[in-house]
Amino acid sequence: MKCCPAGLSTPFCKALAVFSISAIAAIGLSQPAAAQPAYGSYIGGGLGLGHESDDDGQLDASGVVTARYKFLKSPISARAQLFLDRDSVAVVPTVSYDIPVSWQLEPYIGAGVALGTSGSIVGDGASFVLQPGVDYAIPNTQWVVFGNALVAFDAYEGGDKDGDPAVSIQTGVGWQF
Repeated sequence: MKCCPAGLSTPFCKALAVFSISAIAAIGLSQPAAAQPAYGSYIGGGLGLGHESDDDGQLDASGVVTARYKFLKSPISARAQLFLDRDSVAVVPTVSYDIPVSWQLEPYIGAGVALGTSGSIVGDGASFVLQPGVDYAIPNTQWVVFGNALVAFDAYEGGDKDGDPAVSIQTGVGWQF
């Protein structure tokens, strides 16, 4: 059985396979060189801004409850955000890759799913989301300031915005535990 794509030589494919396996093993076995941040899990609240499905062109606000669970000695976190406003609710669970810049500052990129009701700033159904963000631990306290954006793809069902993405920006404070 031939495994090389058409046009590529067998030695090239073998070298590529050995390189790929070596790179995956090195990544899996290596320890990160950056120092681990001095904070971890938190729960908090804040404000989110985005557009609802009615396409009136104005920004709509939503209350945000957020949580982060930091897996110790790993650059991976589980995150969740709950959006609440006068007539809608949405839940956005994500998994993030965290990049510690310093003991206080940690940008991240996450991916997950948005589950929203009609009128939510993250869409009105189920959609795939990307979540770039940053956490900042206030020195000598238990407080974290967070900020992130959510981009929900194919977030709206029906109406003028059918199939459009939803974009929202959130910020707030959290208490570390």
